[in-house]
Amino acid sequence: QVQLVESGGGLVQAGGSLRLSCAASGRTLSRYSVGWSRQAPGKEREFVAAIRWSGGTTYYADSVKGRFTISRDNAKNTVFLQMNSLKPEDTAVYYCAADPRWPPVMPDYWGQGTQVTVSS
Repeated sequence: QVQLVESGGGLVQAGGSLRLSCAASGRTLSRYSVGWSRQAPGKEREFVAAIRWSGGTTYYADSVKGRFTISRDNAKNTVFLQMNSLKPEDTAVYYCAADPRWPPVMPDYWGQGTQVTVSS
């Protein structure tokens, strides 16, 4: 079992930055690819970014490319999502998920989510 806990969400003005963390316990995260997704009120969950277990491969949704950066520190069992130039449309609950496969399209484990609110 892998337990995932997201943190770092909050309220920020448009153009600002936030850094989300996804901390794992139970098993080493180094065996898993990790993805971030988000869900805004009334909308379906959408993929945001993913990183392979080695950290050498990343993938981003077009909507965040150039603004968000996913990274990982396997020694700390943590994956990060650096979000810059935030827009009001980035407002959502952000979830991380771990999948032993690549790409992480069917994760085995999910976190509980962290709220990101971007004001205009």
